[in-house]
Amino acid sequence: MTTTAALDPLLAAARECVMDVGFKRTTLADVARRAGVSRMTVYRQYGDLPTIVNALLTCEFVALIEAVRAEVEHLPTARERLVEAGARLVEELVHHPLYRRVLDVDPELLLPLVVDRLGSTQRAAIEVVAQQVAEGQRDGSIRPVDPMLAATCLQLTAQSFVFSARVVEGQDVLPELRRLLEGYLVP
Repeated sequence: MTTTAALDPLLAAARECVMDVGFKRTTLADVARRAGVSRMTVYRQYGDLPTIVNALLTCEFVALIEAVRAEVEHLPTARERLVEAGARLVEELVHHPLYRRVLDVDPELLLPLVVDRLGSTQRAAIEVVAQQVAEGQRDGSIRPVDPMLAATCLQLTAQSFVFSARVVEGQDVLPELRRLLEGYLVP
């Protein structure tokens, strides 16, 4: 899978830095040095380090969503596609090197995304899922519910499986996630 991060030298450099030293120890100067550009070039394109890191995470996440959606598009109903895509995305995120690195090295950076606010990757996921919920309502496979509310609840449920992956390591929890998602969506 080729991501935009792999195509954008600044995002690729940021990814390399994060994989080497984690988010907290990555600096804008490190990113510029790895990309072979000046710090001003990075500033002009992304502004600051949180912006480039946010762009990197969003890029990686959107690429995963697109890949998983392509894998499940053959399923007959929107509900089946949504449930299977949700479980597969969780599985991909649990094993994704960049997201795993965050959980291993800088897990405290995720706490605000659990208790204070939604990040851009979470909002992107909610938008995609809301569209899928609306599609399922049109084909009759998903119960009547506000698509944004349902998408938010589904995203929060799925993210708990990602953030808690080490707690249940060695257990096959994905069938249970599928049951949770299915039960929530079924008309």
